[in-house]
This record gives sequence, C-alpha cells and structure tokens, in this order.
Amino acid sequence: AGRSPQVKAFVTQDIPFYHNLEMKHLPGADPELVLLSHQYEELERIPLSDMTREEINQLVQELGFYRKETPDAPVPEEFQFAPAKPLPTLPPPQAPTTGIKTPLKRDKGEHPDL
Repeated sequence: AGRSPQVKAFVTQDIPFYHNLEMKHLPGADPELVLLSHQYEELERIPLSDMTREEINQLVQELGFYRKETPDAPVPEEFQFAPAKPLPTLPPPQAPTTGIKTPLKRDKGEHPDL
C-alpha cells in the first residue's frame, strides 16, 4: 500500500491540533478516517489515500472537529464533546427487529386470584 506524503503530513502535523481526533497506526492498512459515536460504535469510514492534506483538514472541520490554535490550547466548553452530534446522513437508530419475543416477568403479587 502506497503511503501518501499528504496524509502523512496531516497525521504528523495537523492531528495534534484537533480535539477528539486520534491516530491509530495499523501496519499495511490504507489510511482512513473512522468516525465513532460517543459509545465508540463505528459510524462511517472515509478513505484518505487519495486526498490532499488540505482536503483532509477541510473534511475533519466539516465533520465538526474543533481545531485548536496550538496543540496545547484549551478547548472551549461547547466543543469538549465535538463532533459528537447526530450526523445528518445516518438514519435514526431503530430497535432491532429480531422476531424473538421475551416473556414479561410478572411479580407474584400481581395476580392474587391465580
């Protein structure tokens, strides 16, 4: 897998400026941005191999990641959990329709006549 110098520059020079954005190096894997919910459920994967450093910066900012002035700068209160917000492209979560019905547990005192 070819490594893009643009992606490498983003990883080494830009990621430290973003709040809640972290790098996990997987040897041999193509670079991709993996979006997680605040429960750490995977929401989306975006391949980065063909993108320029500028495009990746624009993408993460459009996704709502907060870019600090310096890597050590404090993050304003309203951005502490950024970009944890519902993504407009995802359908609302639905209860799983498994077809398995679980019997309701009843308290013994519920039916004194039985």
